[in-house]
Amino acid sequence: MSEKITAENLIESLVDTFVDKQKSVPFFGGEKSDSVSSEINRLFGRQKPVHHILGGGKSADVLLWRNKKISASVLTGATVVWVLFEWLNYNFLTILGFVLVLVMLAQFLWSNASGMFNSTPSNVPRLVLPEELFVNIATVVGGEVNKGLRFLQDVACGGNLKQFLIVVGSLFAGAVVGSWCNFITVIYIGFVAAHTLPVLYEKYEDEVDNFVYKVLDQMQNHYRNLDASVLSKISKGKLKGKKHE
Repeated sequence: MSEKITAENLIESLVDTFVDKQKSVPFFGGEKSDSVSSEINRLFGRQKPVHHILGGGKSADVLLWRNKKISASVLTGATVVWVLFEWLNYNFLTILGFVLVLVMLAQFLWSNASGMFNSTPSNVPRLVLPEELFVNIATVVGGEVNKGLRFLQDVACGGNLKQFLIVVGSLFAGAVVGSWCNFITVIYIGFVAAHTLPVLYEKYEDEVDNFVYKVLDQMQNHYRNLDASVLSKISKGKLKGKKHE
């Protein structure tokens, strides 16, 4: 008889894999041997560095903390915005109103103070946003939305069951996470993850790739055992039932 597969056996096997990985290659610190690095397969078969995959421009430099001051400033600004909207319960109209009041107050003081101290009042700088900015934003957003819709439709009609299940599972996980918190918190979590996970993966990519592939190998082995012990019997039982009919 084939070995019976249970959730407990699967979890124990995954834990044993993680322990063996920690013993063989230290995740935090330690020197990387060339023999181990050369045998590791990259996730999704990638051959290019992480910086190139992220675009290779200034955005990739920010995500990978090439300039720590800029990256820290961007992450701090996003945190301040999230705190204002989530913890202090401000809404967009309130923030917009306060900002406009401060701008108008500054311009009012500037124009009146310059007239008092100078014979000719100085010109107050005006804030004018170029129309090309909004056109470029609309073009980029529209292109990304169409790209996402095209990808989802290709997955749905492509006939690749594995890819279809992965995408459906990811969307379901996103829906579950969205039910736990609001949209702003989800965006903030994704923003923080985008500014932390790539740099951590770049630093420990050999260890992460090796560990993930070990876990995937264990899951594939358990699936083969499950298919041999359960799924194949179910299909044979259905065939026998059809023959008797």
